[in-house]
Amino acid sequence: MKITALICGGGNGAHVLAGLAPAQPDVEARVLTLFADEAERWTKAMEGKDFSVDCHAGGKVTNVVGKPSIVTKDPAKAAPGVDIIVFTVPAFAHAGYLEALKPYVKPGLVLVGCPGQAGFEFAVRGIWGEAAKGVTIMSFESLPWACRFLEFGRKAEVLGTKGTLQGAVNAGCTAPPMDATAMLQKVLGPLPKLLTSGHLIGITLMATNGYLHPSIMCGHWEKWDGKTMQEPPLFYNGVSKESAQLLSDVSDEVVATAKTLEEKCKGVCMGNVSHMYQWYLRCYGNDIDDKTDLYTCIKTNRAYKGLTHPCTANEDGSFSPNFGYRYMTEDLPFGIVVMRGVATIAGVPTPHMDRIIYWGQKLMGKEYLVDGELKGKDIPSTRSPQAYGINTLEALMGL
Repeated sequence: MKITALICGGGNGAHVLAGLAPAQPDVEARVLTLFADEAERWTKAMEGKDFSVDCHAGGKVTNVVGKPSIVTKDPAKAAPGVDIIVFTVPAFAHAGYLEALKPYVKPGLVLVGCPGQAGFEFAVRGIWGEAAKGVTIMSFESLPWACRFLEFGRKAEVLGTKGTLQGAVNAGCTAPPMDATAMLQKVLGPLPKLLTSGHLIGITLMATNGYLHPSIMCGHWEKWDGKTMQEPPLFYNGVSKESAQLLSDVSDEVVATAKTLEEKCKGVCMGNVSHMYQWYLRCYGNDIDDKTDLYTCIKTNRAYKGLTHPCTANEDGSFSPNFGYRYMTEDLPFGIVVMRGVATIAGVPTPHMDRIIYWGQKLMGKEYLVDGELKGKDIPSTRSPQAYGINTLEALMGL
C-alpha cells in the first residue's frame, strides 16, 4: 500500500528523511517546516533540480535521489491525507508543530518522535487532547543516522546509519492502515532496523542526553570560582571521576524509577530502561578503548574526540562557561526535570537529580523545584507530567 509521510522540521534529520523516504517504494514524502522562511527557501532551491542524499557505508558512498512532493509552512497544505507524521525537531519546537497540526488529527494516524525526547507523549496528549486517543504514538531514542545537510534544500549526507534503533509504541484506539513499526520502517528503508518494546515512559527515561549533559555540566562547574580559561575544557573525554559518579547516581535513580513503575503497575514492561553504563556499551561499544566502568567509557570514547564544554570567548581571548547553551536551557526543562516528574509520581527519591536541578535553575533564573517539590513558576514551560496535570500513576501509565 502507498504511505504518505509528513516530515516536520528543516534541519539535518529532516533533510535526510526528505531524500530517503520518497526514494522508497510507494512512499510519498511531504515536509512541514514552521521556522521563518525555510519552506520558501527549500522550495526555491529544488526548482527544476533533484534532491539527493549521499549515504556513507562500508567505505562506499551511495547517492540516493528522492524529492518531497511539497515543502511548506502551511499545515493545511501538508497535513490532509497523511498516514504518518515524523518529528525530527528538538523538543522545544514540538509544541509549535503539535498546535499547528491539531486541526488535522485523524483516527488511525501514526505520530513519531525521532527522537521523541523526554516527555514527548505528555506533550502530545496535553495539546491534542481527546483527538490523541485515536493516534498511535511512537518514540525513539535518537535520530536513525549521524547526518548533516550539505546544501540547504538540495543535498544531505549520511555519515553513518545505526544498525538498530530502540523505541516504543503506544497504540491508539483506532488502528493505523498497517502496523505502525512496519509503516515507519517502510518510510526509512531497511536500516536502521526498528526495535520497539516496553512502555513509552521507558523512552522518556532513556532520553539520556537529558541527564547526561546536565550531570557533566554540574559536576564540572558547580564549584567554579569565576576564573576564565585559556581554552574550553574537554566535555566528555575530560570528564572527572566525580562527574561520572554523579551521572551514575542519577542513572541509578532513573533505573529505580523504571523498576518501581513496573512493580506498581501490573502488566507494564519497563525493560527498555537500563543504566547509563549499559547504554554506553550498547551504543558506543566499538568506540570505547576502556570499558571498565562508566568513567572510563566516557573518558576513552573516541566518538567524543575533541568535543568541548560550551563556552563563550571573551575580549581578551579567554573563555568562560556558557550556561545559556542547550545542555542547560533544553536538557533541564525537556530532560532531567521530566524524569524528576516521573520519579515523583512513582514515589522514588531523587537527591542527585535535585542537586543538578537546583544548581541549574539558579544559573538560568528559573524555578522548577521549590522545597523539594516540582511546584515552581516555570513548571508549565517544561514537559514534565505535572505541566499537563498528570499527577497519579493511573494517569501517567494510562497514556
